[in-house]
Amino acid sequence: MPDAPLRRRIWCRHAALPTGVASAVLLDIDDGTIGAVEAGVEAPADAERVDGLTLPGFANSHSHAFHRALRSRTHRGAGDFWTWREQMYSVAARLTPASHLALARATFAEMVQAGYTVVGEFHYVHHQPSGAPYDDPNAMAAAIIEAAQQAGIRLTLLDACYLRGGAEQSLSEEQLRFSDGTAAAWSARVDGLSDGAGVRIGAAIHSTRAVDAASIGVVARYAADRGVPLHAHVSEQVAENEAMRREHACTPVELLARQGALSPRFTAVHATHLAPVDLELLADAGCTACFCPTTERDLADGIGPSTELRARGVALTIGSDQHAVIDPFEEMRAVEMDERLRSQRRGAHTAADLLVAGSAHGYASLGWPTGGSIEVGALADLTSVSFGSARLAGVPDHARLEATVFAATAADVDTVIVGGRTVVRAGRHLSMDVVDELHAAIAAVHGEDP
Repeated sequence: MPDAPLRRRIWCRHAALPTGVASAVLLDIDDGTIGAVEAGVEAPADAERVDGLTLPGFANSHSHAFHRALRSRTHRGAGDFWTWREQMYSVAARLTPASHLALARATFAEMVQAGYTVVGEFHYVHHQPSGAPYDDPNAMAAAIIEAAQQAGIRLTLLDACYLRGGAEQSLSEEQLRFSDGTAAAWSARVDGLSDGAGVRIGAAIHSTRAVDAASIGVVARYAADRGVPLHAHVSEQVAENEAMRREHACTPVELLARQGALSPRFTAVHATHLAPVDLELLADAGCTACFCPTTERDLADGIGPSTELRARGVALTIGSDQHAVIDPFEEMRAVEMDERLRSQRRGAHTAADLLVAGSAHGYASLGWPTGGSIEVGALADLTSVSFGSARLAGVPDHARLEATVFAATAADVDTVIVGGRTVVRAGRHLSMDVVDELHAAIAAVHGEDP
């Protein structure tokens, strides 16, 4: 990510501050950080004007960038998560460092254009299809890092340990490239990665299906020793829970707790089919839960207990996961809308609650604790929504936040600023044609003409 301007002033017609929506807000930005916030002021001559409603930049807490190549290609015929997974494996088998870079760059650029300013990339395609390492064992990770820097989005690379094909099962041929063989080999490889400008390295346990109990402990200690975020897919499917009960006589969350994985740095991704004991364990350890509603409904996974988690103090975040849709507004409001379907009641999560889930909580879960808010000392990561579309027409000033969260789409994003640098203006990425990049990258992965 290029260096941010040393100093910049931005005047926002409206801005979502921690205290609520304010008008005529002047932001002083110094070296990519917000140095001053003043509301109710005239726009100075030297300030750049941003109309609409300026929000904290959104955090995409769970992404598999290469899954973007599956959009629209998995909807013929009946099936479930497990049939979809076979189609995903076929794409994973064709990835190279070069094609992965191109696809991730285009996908990350689509995210920025949609309003995301940081992404947690849950990375598990590590090696050649045979399982043999590349000459650079982190060639695939390097491609993701380069892709994020070219797209202009912050990145937390959540490097995932993946060691087996399922509970007490060997790896399948398609899974060989995901595995380092042992948790010790995984940790040795990940030690070859380091933080950089706009980049942080975290850790992930792919799932309790894919990592044995002892190795979960190794990964958990690795993350704890380095103080980095630790994420894991948790109870995404009922079959996963059943497998853990057969193997360990406990739930996935209980197994993670036994092996020391739960802490305030831990994020349970999906957390769809939780038992009562799981809710208490996640809450007691100060964990976060990442909901990915557009993926969970696309894969027929189910609806997670968002209300029960929040009631116990578990922070919620959002992710676009397999990128059936890349739209932070759709993910945010789906947490509430899905809860309405589940409970037959409205209003469990307010617009302000959902905005915090989509921004500050997500930044914190990815190891950027000063991101996701518009206040002094915060990262200057901002997303501005235009009120010029029919979707947001007729909205009174006092309801701008509610209208944005519950009616806006990624198409309403006008300006995106990351680290004080404008990456999107007038709804278009400033350094690439996102549509052309997506066409070319997806066609290349599938061996098609763009």
